[in-house]
Amino acid sequence: MEYAHLSVLVREVIDILKPKAGKRYLDGTLGGGGHSERILIESSPDGQVLALDWDDEALAAARDRLAGVGARIIMRQASFAAAAEILAEINWPSIDGAILDLGVSSHQLDAPERGFSFRISERLDMRMDRRQSLDAFEIVNGYSAADLERIFKTYGEEPRARRIAAAIVSHRRQRPIESTGELAELIARAKGARAGERHPATLCFQALRIAVNQELDHLKRFLERGYELFSPGGRLVVISFHSLEDRLVKTAFRKWSRDCLCPPRAPLCTCGWSRKTRLLTTRPVRPSAAESQTNPRARSAKLRAVERI
Repeated sequence: MEYAHLSVLVREVIDILKPKAGKRYLDGTLGGGGHSERILIESSPDGQVLALDWDDEALAAARDRLAGVGARIIMRQASFAAAAEILAEINWPSIDGAILDLGVSSHQLDAPERGFSFRISERLDMRMDRRQSLDAFEIVNGYSAADLERIFKTYGEEPRARRIAAAIVSHRRQRPIESTGELAELIARAKGARAGERHPATLCFQALRIAVNQELDHLKRFLERGYELFSPGGRLVVISFHSLEDRLVKTAFRKWSRDCLCPPRAPLCTCGWSRKTRLLTTRPVRPSAAESQTNPRARSAKLRAVERI
């Protein structure tokens, strides 16, 4: 299957990053290469990009798409959480801008063999990095009811998490749950979904994908000290697609942009903190109506950005 993914908010990302010749940039979620391609065009003739992605298929497709830029792009199969280590490895002391697009790619959702979607029944998988052993099949068929409930409630904000977890454990006593279609039907029966609602398995599938790939853990690791990667004036843009991600990004950016972390009524500052960034977006930037119509998967995107001081 040909790799297909439409990057979101590309114009808005470029307007904020303002790529320039001679500068260095990080694309922490390469995907189909749309953001990297625009950064390389705008930073011509010698701007550089370090592009990271878990997905071997994404990297292969991006290598074909960006073959003409030569050494201006360096690609690694890795999480953006490892950006500091990889920058040290390639002898980049800092970067001038970065984009993290946290959404799952259209290719991963549409390729049945990847086992992300309930639209086409295929073996449960959901691994972005297929080198790892943990997949959705192992979680669904091996985790306890309490752990499944926690995953569905925490990562999917699924109100019927307990009922669904119990239904899964009861079903798998008879035989393993092998496919995305089988799991989706089981969730629908457990929820008693009504006609006209969004697919009843949507939140649980989101939760499983996050759990399989430890997505929030990787984001938390990056947000702990991600500001240290940037030169003064360097800009970070993060695009999130659900409330859990956006909450983490908003909280970190507000922390980075504060002068002090002491309680408001503390008589003296004892935290030792100093301001790291300034906020470039007081509210999230959303896709235009035209982009949302062209690419429905962009509708839930929220963009936030900061600048290193």
